Amino acid sequence: MLVERIPHGPIVELKLARAPVNALDPALCNDLRNALAEAIGDGAQGIVLSGGPKVFSAGLDVPFLLSLGEDRAALLSAWSAFFDAARALAESPVPVAAALAGHAPAGGCVLALCCDYRVMAEGPYRLGLNETQVGLVAPEGVQYLMRRVVGLHRAERLLVGGEMIESAQALAIGMVDELAGIDEVATRARLWLEGLVALPREPMLRTRAISRTDVVAAMQPERIQLESFVDAWTAPDTQKGLRALIARLGK
Repeated sequence: MLVERIPHGPIVELKLARAPVNALDPALCNDLRNALAEAIGDGAQGIVLSGGPKVFSAGLDVPFLLSLGEDRAALLSAWSAFFDAARALAESPVPVAAALAGHAPAGGCVLALCCDYRVMAEGPYRLGLNETQVGLVAPEGVQYLMRRVVGLHRAERLLVGGEMIESAQALAIGMVDELAGIDEVATRARLWLEGLVALPREPMLRTRAISRTDVVAAMQPERIQLESFVDAWTAPDTQKGLRALIARLGK
Protein backbone atom coordinates (compact mmCIF):
# COMPACT_ATOMS: atom_id res chain seq x y z
CA MET A 1 0.00 0.00 0.00
CA LEU A 2 1.18 3.49 -0.84
CA VAL A 3 -0.91 5.10 1.91
CA GLU A 4 -0.22 4.25 5.56
CA ARG A 5 -3.18 4.20 7.92
CA ILE A 6 -2.35 5.42 11.44
CA PRO A 7 -5.21 5.33 13.98
CA HIS A 8 -5.53 7.99 16.70
CA GLY A 9 -8.79 7.02 18.40
CA PRO A 10 -11.64 8.61 16.41
CA ILE A 11 -9.11 10.30 14.09
CA VAL A 12 -7.31 8.38 11.35
CA GLU A 13 -4.12 9.66 9.75
CA LEU A 14 -3.62 8.71 6.11
CA LYS A 15 0.05 9.18 5.24
CA LEU A 16 1.20 9.30 1.62
CA ALA A 17 4.09 6.84 1.43
CA ARG A 18 5.45 6.74 -2.09
CA ALA A 19 9.14 7.60 -1.72
CA PRO A 20 10.90 9.83 -2.33
CA VAL A 21 8.45 12.73 -2.87
CA ASN A 22 4.95 11.22 -3.03
CA ALA A 23 4.62 11.87 -6.75
CA LEU A 24 0.96 11.30 -7.59
CA ASP A 25 0.75 8.41 -10.04
CA PRO A 26 -2.50 6.44 -10.53
CA ALA A 27 -1.52 3.80 -7.98
CA LEU A 28 -1.00 6.36 -5.21
CA CYS A 29 -4.16 8.27 -6.16
CA ASN A 30 -6.26 5.10 -6.18
CA ASP A 31 -4.78 3.96 -2.86
CA LEU A 32 -5.60 7.35 -1.32
CA ARG A 33 -9.20 7.24 -2.52
CA ASN A 34 -9.62 3.66 -1.28
CA ALA A 35 -7.93 4.35 2.08
CA LEU A 36 -10.18 7.35 2.64
CA ALA A 37 -13.31 5.33 1.87
CA GLU A 38 -12.18 2.48 4.14
CA ALA A 39 -11.34 4.77 7.06
CA ILE A 40 -14.71 6.51 6.83
CA GLY A 41 -16.48 3.18 6.42
CA ASP A 42 -14.78 1.94 9.58
CA GLY A 43 -16.13 4.89 11.54
CA ALA A 44 -13.37 7.52 11.44
CA GLN A 45 -14.74 10.86 12.63
CA GLY A 46 -11.89 12.90 11.17
CA ILE A 47 -9.00 12.38 8.75
CA VAL A 48 -5.46 13.76 8.81
CA LEU A 49 -3.86 13.69 5.36
CA SER A 50 -0.09 13.77 5.74
CA GLY A 51 3.04 13.20 3.68
CA GLY A 52 6.62 14.36 3.92
CA PRO A 53 9.06 14.78 5.40
CA LYS A 54 10.15 17.97 3.62
CA VAL A 55 7.81 17.22 0.70
CA PHE A 56 4.10 16.67 1.36
CA SER A 57 3.64 15.74 -2.28
CA ALA A 58 5.56 16.94 -5.31
CA GLY A 59 2.38 16.83 -7.38
CA LEU A 60 1.64 14.66 -10.38
CA ASP A 61 4.26 12.15 -11.49
CA VAL A 62 5.33 14.06 -14.61
CA PRO A 63 7.92 11.50 -15.85
CA PHE A 64 5.23 8.81 -15.69
CA LEU A 65 2.75 10.99 -17.55
CA LEU A 66 5.31 11.86 -20.23
CA SER A 67 6.07 8.15 -20.63
CA LEU A 68 2.48 7.68 -21.81
CA GLY A 69 3.27 9.71 -24.91
CA GLU A 70 0.15 10.50 -26.93
CA ASP A 71 -1.87 7.57 -25.57
CA ARG A 72 -5.02 9.59 -24.91
CA ALA A 73 -6.86 6.80 -23.10
CA ALA A 74 -3.93 6.27 -20.71
CA LEU A 75 -3.59 10.00 -20.09
CA LEU A 76 -7.30 10.34 -19.37
CA SER A 77 -7.12 7.38 -16.98
CA ALA A 78 -4.10 8.80 -15.14
CA TRP A 79 -5.57 12.27 -14.75
CA SER A 80 -8.95 10.82 -13.78
CA ALA A 81 -7.29 8.91 -10.95
CA PHE A 82 -5.88 12.17 -9.58
CA PHE A 83 -9.08 14.20 -9.86
CA ASP A 84 -11.09 11.31 -8.39
CA ALA A 85 -8.80 11.33 -5.33
CA ALA A 86 -9.08 15.10 -4.98
CA ARG A 87 -12.87 14.90 -5.38
CA ALA A 88 -13.05 12.21 -2.68
CA LEU A 89 -11.31 14.59 -0.25
CA ALA A 90 -13.64 17.44 -1.21
CA GLU A 91 -16.70 15.21 -0.74
CA SER A 92 -15.57 13.54 2.49
CA PRO A 93 -18.50 13.37 4.92
CA VAL A 94 -16.10 13.93 7.84
CA PRO A 95 -13.56 16.75 8.29
CA VAL A 96 -10.12 16.37 6.71
CA ALA A 97 -7.05 18.31 7.87
CA ALA A 98 -3.97 18.47 5.65
CA ALA A 99 -0.62 18.16 7.45
CA LEU A 100 1.91 19.76 5.12
CA ALA A 101 5.32 18.82 6.50
CA GLY A 102 7.08 20.26 3.47
CA HIS A 103 6.58 21.47 -0.08
CA ALA A 104 3.21 21.11 -1.82
CA PRO A 105 3.30 22.25 -5.44
CA ALA A 106 0.62 21.74 -8.11
CA GLY A 107 -1.26 18.50 -7.43
CA GLY A 108 -0.07 18.44 -3.82
CA CYS A 109 -1.55 21.90 -3.37
CA VAL A 110 -4.82 20.78 -4.99
CA LEU A 111 -5.18 17.95 -2.47
CA ALA A 112 -4.53 20.40 0.37
CA LEU A 113 -7.10 22.89 -0.96
CA CYS A 114 -9.72 20.12 -1.00
CA CYS A 115 -9.25 19.63 2.75
CA ASP A 116 -11.05 21.56 5.51
CA TYR A 117 -7.94 22.85 7.28
CA ARG A 118 -4.26 23.15 6.44
CA VAL A 119 -1.34 23.03 8.87
CA MET A 120 2.05 23.70 7.26
CA ALA A 121 5.62 23.38 8.47
CA GLU A 122 7.42 26.56 9.43
CA GLY A 123 10.44 27.38 7.32
CA PRO A 124 11.44 27.53 3.66
CA TYR A 125 8.68 25.24 2.42
CA ARG A 126 6.57 26.31 -0.53
CA LEU A 127 2.96 25.86 -1.55
CA GLY A 128 1.15 26.84 -4.72
CA LEU A 129 -0.42 26.09 -8.07
CA ASN A 130 2.59 26.53 -10.35
CA GLU A 131 0.92 25.11 -13.47
CA THR A 132 1.68 28.08 -15.74
CA GLN A 133 5.39 27.64 -14.98
CA VAL A 134 5.31 24.31 -16.84
CA GLY A 135 2.80 25.21 -19.53
CA LEU A 136 -0.42 23.95 -17.93
CA VAL A 137 -3.73 25.65 -17.17
CA ALA A 138 -5.32 24.83 -13.83
CA PRO A 139 -8.98 23.83 -14.38
CA GLU A 140 -11.59 26.40 -13.41
CA GLY A 141 -12.76 24.34 -10.44
CA VAL A 142 -9.22 24.17 -9.05
CA GLN A 143 -8.77 27.91 -9.60
CA TYR A 144 -11.99 28.45 -7.64
CA LEU A 145 -10.51 26.62 -4.64
CA MET A 146 -7.62 29.08 -4.64
CA ARG A 147 -9.95 32.07 -4.95
CA ARG A 148 -12.04 30.70 -2.08
CA VAL A 149 -9.17 30.87 0.40
CA VAL A 150 -7.15 33.92 -0.69
CA GLY A 151 -9.64 36.15 -2.53
CA LEU A 152 -10.15 37.04 -6.19
CA HIS A 153 -7.32 39.46 -6.94
CA ARG A 154 -4.62 37.65 -4.97
CA ALA A 155 -5.64 34.34 -6.51
CA GLU A 156 -5.35 35.88 -9.98
CA ARG A 157 -1.80 37.02 -9.29
CA LEU A 158 -0.76 33.64 -7.84
CA LEU A 159 -2.43 31.59 -10.57
CA VAL A 160 -1.34 33.62 -13.59
CA GLY A 161 2.26 33.80 -12.33
CA GLY A 162 2.29 30.17 -11.19
CA GLU A 163 3.75 31.39 -7.92
CA MET A 164 4.98 29.18 -5.10
CA ILE A 165 4.95 30.98 -1.75
CA GLU A 166 6.69 30.13 1.51
CA SER A 167 4.72 28.98 4.51
CA ALA A 168 4.82 32.32 6.40
CA GLN A 169 3.26 34.14 3.44
CA ALA A 170 0.78 31.31 2.92
CA LEU A 171 -0.40 31.81 6.51
CA ALA A 172 -0.55 35.59 6.13
CA ILE A 173 -2.90 35.38 3.12
CA GLY A 174 -5.03 32.53 4.45
CA MET A 175 -3.81 29.79 2.15
CA VAL A 176 -2.95 27.75 5.24
CA ASP A 177 -4.59 28.00 8.65
CA GLU A 178 -1.70 27.31 10.99
CA LEU A 179 2.09 26.85 11.08
CA ALA A 180 3.95 24.37 13.26
CA GLY A 181 7.37 22.81 13.63
CA ILE A 182 7.92 20.22 10.95
CA ASP A 183 7.67 17.36 13.45
CA GLU A 184 4.46 18.75 14.97
CA VAL A 185 2.40 19.36 11.84
CA ALA A 186 0.42 16.10 11.94
CA THR A 187 -0.18 16.47 15.68
CA ARG A 188 -1.55 19.99 15.27
CA ALA A 189 -3.82 18.82 12.47
CA ARG A 190 -5.13 16.06 14.69
CA LEU A 191 -5.72 18.43 17.60
CA TRP A 192 -7.80 20.69 15.36
CA LEU A 193 -9.92 17.73 14.33
CA GLU A 194 -10.33 16.62 17.94
CA GLY A 195 -11.83 20.02 18.69
CA LEU A 196 -14.49 19.41 16.02
CA VAL A 197 -15.13 15.85 17.13
CA ALA A 198 -15.87 17.14 20.63
CA LEU A 199 -18.77 19.25 19.32
CA PRO A 200 -22.35 17.93 19.04
CA ARG A 201 -21.81 15.63 16.07
CA GLU A 202 -24.82 16.03 13.78
CA PRO A 203 -25.09 19.84 14.01
CA MET A 204 -21.35 20.13 13.28
CA LEU A 205 -21.52 17.79 10.31
CA ARG A 206 -24.65 19.39 8.84
CA THR A 207 -23.18 22.89 9.21
CA ARG A 208 -19.96 21.70 7.60
CA ALA A 209 -21.84 20.12 4.69
CA ILE A 210 -23.70 23.38 4.02
CA SER A 211 -20.50 25.42 4.28
CA ARG A 212 -18.64 23.20 1.81
CA THR A 213 -21.23 22.85 -0.95
CA ASP A 214 -19.09 25.15 -3.11
CA VAL A 215 -15.98 23.00 -2.59
CA VAL A 216 -17.87 19.90 -3.70
CA ALA A 217 -19.31 21.75 -6.70
CA ALA A 218 -15.88 23.05 -7.74
CA MET A 219 -14.48 19.54 -8.11
CA GLN A 220 -17.32 18.12 -10.21
CA PRO A 221 -16.35 16.94 -13.71
CA GLU A 222 -18.03 19.85 -15.47
CA ARG A 223 -15.76 22.28 -13.58
CA ILE A 224 -12.63 20.23 -14.37
CA GLN A 225 -13.24 19.61 -18.10
CA LEU A 226 -10.84 16.67 -18.21
CA GLU A 227 -11.06 16.15 -21.97
CA SER A 228 -9.98 19.74 -22.63
CA PHE A 229 -7.26 19.47 -19.98
CA VAL A 230 -5.76 16.42 -21.69
CA ASP A 231 -5.99 18.17 -25.06
CA ALA A 232 -3.92 21.00 -23.61
CA TRP A 233 -1.43 18.51 -22.11
CA THR A 234 -0.29 17.49 -25.59
CA ALA A 235 0.16 21.07 -26.88
CA PRO A 236 3.73 21.96 -27.92
CA ASP A 237 4.13 24.74 -25.32
CA THR A 238 3.04 22.39 -22.56
CA GLN A 239 5.31 19.55 -23.64
CA LYS A 240 8.25 21.96 -23.89
CA GLY A 241 7.58 23.28 -20.38
CA LEU A 242 7.23 19.82 -18.92
CA ARG A 243 10.47 18.56 -20.48
CA ALA A 244 12.26 21.64 -19.17
CA LEU A 245 10.90 20.79 -15.72
CA ILE A 246 12.28 17.24 -15.98
CA ALA A 247 15.64 18.62 -17.06
CA ARG A 248 15.74 20.90 -14.01
CA LEU A 249 14.78 18.07 -11.69
CA GLY A 250 17.56 15.92 -13.12
CA LYS A 251 20.26 18.45 -12.22
